[in-house]
Amino acid sequence: MGRHESDGAHRPDGTPGRMDVAVVAGLHTEARAAAVDRLLATVPGSVALHHDLSTAAYGTVTRTVRDASGILSTGEAPLVNDCACCALREDLVPELERLAASGLTRLAVVELWDSVEPKAMAEVIAGYGSDALRLSGVLTAVDPSLLLPCLANGDDLAEAGIAAAASDQRTVADTWARQLEYAPVLAVLESEAADAEDRALLAQLHPTARRVPIGHGDLAGAALGGFDVEAAAAAQHPACALLPAEADESGVSTFVWHRERPFHPERLYAALEDLTCAAARSRGRFWLADRPDTLLAWDAAGGALCVENAGPWLASLPDAAWEMVPPVRRAAAALDWHPEHGDCCQHLVFTSPGLDRDGLAQVLESCLLTDEEYAAGRAAWQTLTPAFDALLEV
Repeated sequence: MGRHESDGAHRPDGTPGRMDVAVVAGLHTEARAAAVDRLLATVPGSVALHHDLSTAAYGTVTRTVRDASGILSTGEAPLVNDCACCALREDLVPELERLAASGLTRLAVVELWDSVEPKAMAEVIAGYGSDALRLSGVLTAVDPSLLLPCLANGDDLAEAGIAAAASDQRTVADTWARQLEYAPVLAVLESEAADAEDRALLAQLHPTARRVPIGHGDLAGAALGGFDVEAAAAAQHPACALLPAEADESGVSTFVWHRERPFHPERLYAALEDLTCAAARSRGRFWLADRPDTLLAWDAAGGALCVENAGPWLASLPDAAWEMVPPVRRAAAALDWHPEHGDCCQHLVFTSPGLDRDGLAQVLESCLLTDEEYAAGRAAWQTLTPAFDALLEV
């Protein structure tokens, strides 16, 4: 692999060049370790930095720096506000800058602990504004045979023993889904236990990802290829997310449901359990009749649903406010634009083995406003009994 300006070599004036930083995340510990080991073995001048959050119960986070030959150093970072992730954030960038200042490290591989999500750490590194560091890649390591068990696991992280803080209320399933879907590169462990269904599920959950086999793929190229934090965040934002398209392979299906009529709040609420449990993973944006100006986010995994207020639909904003909206959001709205309702719509995507498309469609259609309810207009819609106040913490 050729040298480039951002490697750990010194500039002509003797000062260190920018050091590349690649983040490797994922709940699949064996796959993650294999991906990091592969990078250390194939990128000269690379080191791995890992913060072990399992020691947080004792008041500290343990930091390890290693290269292909073994451990180079260990240290401890104190907890910050009883939060292991906060300690990681406080300690990570200074440690990376120390490595960069040495001028000896070309690539620092940040191996995140089990439940740490790559989005948060990528934004910490990129947002620090350091001239010494370049976020060059974000990868999530995957064992395809463990994909469905993780997505089906509705246990709290605390129950699984991998919570990052006492107040951590995430589940195994939703944490894994975000780890998987954020990274543009998936480092895939070649597992004999994985079958065609596992591989089809992986492809459908994140169809735009580059899937690189850990054992023989070009992980180094993926780790050094560059990473755009803003584009990655936009791809996950409910208003402009790059949702999967229709697919059907090896018993795994992705069903895309798109409508231009709002949901009846009470009927949708009554159907939530059936809809949430109908697929291993579902996500998207939806429109409630009693909140016609509010874009709502749908995020379900492991039998649990998270509903969030994602701000206003663009159609509800005054023209003057549009200039303040990111171009990617405006482009996404244009794709769904309706002459009467603008970007207000239902766009939900369900992915699972053994998916009952017809049954799902029937339940979803039954939750929409009837012709008579729809014809009554927005003023009447807003008098409907609200059913989502508790979920939205209103």
